[in-house]
Amino acid sequence: MKTETIEIDDRFGEEYAGKYVFQEISWAKRSRIIQKHTKYHPVTGQVVNSDYVAIQAETIWASLKEQPAEKPITLEKLLSEEGGVPIGLGELFSQVVNRLCRVTLEEAKNSSGR
Repeated sequence: MKTETIEIDDRFGEEYAGKYVFQEISWAKRSRIIQKHTKYHPVTGQVVNSDYVAIQAETIWASLKEQPAEKPITLEKLLSEEGGVPIGLGELFSQVVNRLCRVTLEEAKNSSGR
């Protein structure tokens, strides 16, 4: 599986500086993450609601294989609206993971609607 390494300087804060390694996740893992955060209509099977933030956060977390020794990234921090990761850092992680796992919002919508 593909991996990507990024070095973060202190632009997002000293606590986030360091090396992060992300790895492509399996199709099964990605599908389970999408299904976990998608609600379906009990009769029609149509998608009623999807929590795209939770899908992306769990995808980042599942892909993250190495981070600085202080472990500044947790799933809870990725999901947190208060005290979570800085916007720029979250966006950077999303770009890396989307490149590796080819997850887009459109793909998440299409996958969860089946």
